[in-house]
Amino acid sequence: MKYGFVKVATAIPMGKVADCGFNAQQIENLIAVAEGKGVEIIAFPELCVTSYTCGDLFRQTLLLEEAEIALMKILNDTRQMNIISIIGMPIAYEKSLLNSAVVVQKGKIVGIVPKTYLPNDKACDEKRWFSAAGEVPEGEMRICGQLVPVSSHLLFDTSETCFGIELCEDLWAPIPPSSTLALKGAEIVFNLSAESECIGKHEYLLSLIAQQSARCLSGYVYSSCGYGESTTDLVFAGNGFIYECGHQIAVSKRFQYKEQLIIGEVDVDRIRNERRVNTAFTASIGECKQLPVKHINTEFLNRPDLVLTRTYSPHPFVPEDPNKLDERCEEIFRIQIAGLIKRMDHTRCEKLVVGISGGLDSTLALMVCVHVFDQLKMGHEGIIAVTMPGFGTTDRTHRNAVNLMKAVGVTVREIDIKEACIQHFKDIGHRADVHDVTYENSQARERTQILMDIANQVGALVVGTGDLSELALGWATYNGDHMSMYSVNAGIPKTLIAHLVSWIARNGVDEATKKILSDIVDTPISPELIPADEQGNIRQKTEDLIGPYELHDFFLYYFFRFGYRPSKIFLLAARAFKGKYTEEVIKKWIHLFFRRFFQQQFKRSCLPDGPKVGSVALSPRGNWHMPSDASPTLWLKECEEL
Repeated sequence: MKYGFVKVATAIPMGKVADCGFNAQQIENLIAVAEGKGVEIIAFPELCVTSYTCGDLFRQTLLLEEAEIALMKILNDTRQMNIISIIGMPIAYEKSLLNSAVVVQKGKIVGIVPKTYLPNDKACDEKRWFSAAGEVPEGEMRICGQLVPVSSHLLFDTSETCFGIELCEDLWAPIPPSSTLALKGAEIVFNLSAESECIGKHEYLLSLIAQQSARCLSGYVYSSCGYGESTTDLVFAGNGFIYECGHQIAVSKRFQYKEQLIIGEVDVDRIRNERRVNTAFTASIGECKQLPVKHINTEFLNRPDLVLTRTYSPHPFVPEDPNKLDERCEEIFRIQIAGLIKRMDHTRCEKLVVGISGGLDSTLALMVCVHVFDQLKMGHEGIIAVTMPGFGTTDRTHRNAVNLMKAVGVTVREIDIKEACIQHFKDIGHRADVHDVTYENSQARERTQILMDIANQVGALVVGTGDLSELALGWATYNGDHMSMYSVNAGIPKTLIAHLVSWIARNGVDEATKKILSDIVDTPISPELIPADEQGNIRQKTEDLIGPYELHDFFLYYFFRFGYRPSKIFLLAARAFKGKYTEEVIKKWIHLFFRRFFQQQFKRSCLPDGPKVGSVALSPRGNWHMPSDASPTLWLKECEEL
């Protein structure tokens, strides 16, 4: 099974200006290497058979005839290869010369796509030699003894995907051909280019490709010529890019004095899911119904077992670049603050109540409350922070909770819940030494009751502390910590919360508060509902019970964001966490994830309000509509077959 991956390559051969025989051999060599690596489609630069910088030599019959001879050689020498190759060359057609992409496979020419937009400026004057696609009729031509379709509106269909082609300047047009091709069904677009270098142009080109692949919700494979082109007036650095829905999958090195072959996998499965859920894309399809397009059937024949070359971050919610991570943390924090300010304004509440455990989630919620009051220029005493020690509370978490509340200057209340819970156990006939779900959940509900009642006393809002990862797993007591009046952390995954608290510690707090926050970040995650061990340390560690949050966040991201099936998520997780978790460990926790995700939907069906901060959110009023009684059979069955 390929899991929707299509292995593509962008090739940058060494060339010689006007030496078609030499160029053909370089092209063949790269095709052979790509074939051996399981590549299914390979793209070469614009006019790579002749070279792009031939100038008025394009008017020479000899050059054009040698180009066709070179193409014939490529066809003959790759006849036994299964790979689909897209090669740039000049094509004499209908008394015109076209700057074209030629699609070949197993010695056959599948189609010819001419360039739509020809640059005619200070750097390039292609109209001196070539005609644009719109200036000649679409049709067929005989070349290398084969009758071949010629059109800028060709789509190439396989059983795995559909792809289209544009050339260089086409991408820079207000409405690139790739936009139409994508709306007509192309899931991958190949661009054969000859882009010269200029200060600042490279960054602009990258942004252009990223934006186009994002806008078209497509793969975008770009190949531009490099060393070997004439440097009479211009320099070509050799650019090869593979993008997918705005994200860079693979990239070449610039200014190399050798050929390059850049290989990557485009995830067509992701592209299809993105298009299904993007209403703007589906609505736009209707806008181009009248635009012509011709489908050409071809097939992937080079289909060995999948070997992924692209990498996956084990923490998809957390940017790897430290500067981007800081920007992300600041943006999330501002969203949380803005959401809570609006809710306070709407309810005319001037006080907040928040339970503080000494853990990450409640710490983040408290710091949000503090910054809300700072922005509103209100005294921190209006924040009633309540710590409620129970049977499992340790000295470390209790100390951090109290010290943090004092450090930020909020109203501190401490209410021990042990006696109330013991009385409750007597009332319902439950033994206090039986540490079961009743024992644990009664503590969570007792704490929630206290917070709600204090809020009633002082006319305040109860601020919820639960996070996105806990909601996905249902790791919350129904009508206990599950409930609040506004939940500021509901859209933030556990793997990101520690970074948020660390970011707060680095920005705008004194040294004493920074020290407390740092120790909270280092504290094991625990609900602390079971008594501590003999040394007073946390006995009940969440990740020992339900698995590492970094795994569950990974599962959640790819399940929710792209609709991947368990077997594909497992494949990606095994690659992302290679060397840290064995496949058996990943199998164990992915099964638990899907079991709990379905089993615990009833808790998500009645969540309190809270701000969405990212593309993955589980509010039943927004991003996730799921019946509470949906069957997990299909997903669990696939987990069991891993």
